[in-house]
Amino acid sequence: MDKVRIGIIGLGGMGSAHATYLKKGEVAGAEVVSVADVAEPRLAWAASSLGEGVKRYGSSDELLAAGGVDAVLIATPHYFHPPIAIAAMERGLHVLSEKPAGVYTKQVREMNEVAERSGLQFGLMFNQRTRPAHQKLKDLVASGELGEIRRTNWIITDWFRTQFYYDSGGWRATWAGEGGGVLINQCPHNLDLWQWICGMPVRVRAFCGFGRYHNIEVEDDVTAYVEYENGASGVFVTTTGEAPGTNRLEINGDRGKVVLEGNSLTFWRTTQSIERYIREAQSGFARPETWKCDVPTSGSGGEHKTVTQAWVSAILKGTPLVAPGTEGIRSLEISNAMMLSAWTDNWVDIPVDEELFQQELQKRVDESTVAKASAGRTMDVEGTF
Repeated sequence: MDKVRIGIIGLGGMGSAHATYLKKGEVAGAEVVSVADVAEPRLAWAASSLGEGVKRYGSSDELLAAGGVDAVLIATPHYFHPPIAIAAMERGLHVLSEKPAGVYTKQVREMNEVAERSGLQFGLMFNQRTRPAHQKLKDLVASGELGEIRRTNWIITDWFRTQFYYDSGGWRATWAGEGGGVLINQCPHNLDLWQWICGMPVRVRAFCGFGRYHNIEVEDDVTAYVEYENGASGVFVTTTGEAPGTNRLEINGDRGKVVLEGNSLTFWRTTQSIERYIREAQSGFARPETWKCDVPTSGSGGEHKTVTQAWVSAILKGTPLVAPGTEGIRSLEISNAMMLSAWTDNWVDIPVDEELFQQELQKRVDESTVAKASAGRTMDVEGTF
């Protein structure tokens, strides 16, 4: 194989963006040969924007049954990611799925089991892993320069969204259509980076505001406290209802702290162990000597195209993926734990109780009274990442 024939399933904002750069030939070794969407206007868009040479289907089942593809890129609403991925892999097709991996860990675990048995290339669209600042922060923590982590704090409140945004999709911001709000839509990126850099917490206590700032039934405001196996703690705060908002990740370790804010990465490094200094200093008000180091970062990292290129290269050459699909369950585990904690008003251990989470989610789906008048509109997502 010298070129990967890709079928795109779902032509909303993200699916259309993927189709566009693939059609332009911006991913080496790949070509988009077919697309699928249940909405006729999106198929009409494909005909005019991608050309008659790209085949069009009214469902994922039709695209998969037709054959003629080596791999599929899934950009549907969240609930459909695992079942479509499983169906594709069972046909021997490589899979790249938009985030999140799914809505609840039980369905994602089943997907991962199929992926591991298949031997196929399965990737997840965690494009923020490509950013140089995030990669350098991960390398710094992994190197041990920061010492053992003592505390993590992420305030990520610049995911601002309007009511128009929530009204734009018939499935959006509903329990039945999306399965949640800011945690399942915007924050999979941040939760993935949080665990990728700092590791997985072992228990969570969270508080969620459901429709606090918008006329929606799902969460648009979250404050969560987590604990790690080594005794470290963390706080995660997010919302889609604050402007201008903040994006600041601070990690404290035994050798200082590192702060990522915007694209600025700063390391305050102590000249000795803080734990040791606390024990041995001979003054009640002494502080360890600290050096301020501005860590250089530049570039965007390529975002979605870089993830797709890595996936295509993995298929053709066996090179590494940016984000293996089986890792998607980790951020979802944290998200599910936060939601379950808010629903039960209690601590939740990780791994989360999958059956209980699914029961609680289904309860909210069954009790929902939301009825959107429109099937929705497709928005241009350029620059929203």
